[in-house]
Amino acid sequence: MFANLLKLFGGGRKKGDVPRTNINERFILESRMGQGSMSKVWRARDRNIGRTVCLKILDKEKTARFAARFVGLQRPHEGQIGVLLKHRNVVQTYDWGLTLQGEIFLVMELIEGLGLNFLIETKAKQLEGNRINFLVQACEGLAYVHEQGFMHRDICPRNIMVTNKNVVKLIDFGLSIPDTPEFRRPGNRTGTANYLAPELIKRLATDRRVDLFAMGVTAYETFTGNLPWEGAQSLQTMLNHMNSPGRDPREFNPDLDDELVRLLKKGIERDPRDRFQTALEFRDALKALSYQHY
Repeated sequence: MFANLLKLFGGGRKKGDVPRTNINERFILESRMGQGSMSKVWRARDRNIGRTVCLKILDKEKTARFAARFVGLQRPHEGQIGVLLKHRNVVQTYDWGLTLQGEIFLVMELIEGLGLNFLIETKAKQLEGNRINFLVQACEGLAYVHEQGFMHRDICPRNIMVTNKNVVKLIDFGLSIPDTPEFRRPGNRTGTANYLAPELIKRLATDRRVDLFAMGVTAYETFTGNLPWEGAQSLQTMLNHMNSPGRDPREFNPDLDDELVRLLKKGIERDPRDRFQTALEFRDALKALSYQHY
């Protein structure tokens, strides 16, 4: 489980060993693809490998502020984590480096597709008959991340891409941390508000089950088009939501049967002991559903 962590912390490239790269010399920046809370993303042509890629440049100050939350710990950054992960359902990171300004950049596969959030919001036809399939793939990707010794910490529909060929890719490991006792300690509340597990909000000790809760909220949203709780606007609102059971999925989709409703409710249990305990358990429950028309 921790083979990759040992490899990461026992050696390999570190920021001080990496030569600076002139982005405009190595890449042809074709178009902006978006901007995350801690990064800017381009569609670019990488002259080094002769391939069109997704180029992600992390905001130096925001990345430093996030790293500072882990006082006394050597937290690997997104590039170091990304290059270790090789799975069909995880975005592939080819390389990482430093710009002339000292910003971390990632060279990743270019995903031709859409975010699960967009498919849900637009009620896209691509979802029809594929909801179980997409969630099964997402769980398989998450299981692999956990097996490599990491917690994703920001599972949500926005960070689940679906290609034009219906292949799911987990993306954005900017908040990911090693799944070790030091990083599981109470205090670090990070992630997307509506998908935060109660133990995260309450600053309790955490484990990979925070990712399972986020996957549960994602599954609920995928089948109903809505969140189990009203959208969080403040910490107090989040606490209120986490202290009450989520709304019955049939409130939004009366056609859901008992089998699926039980699965969706289990996915968002507030007590970690009552949730799915592993991503593969969640996957198997989805695969065991006796119908595929969703």
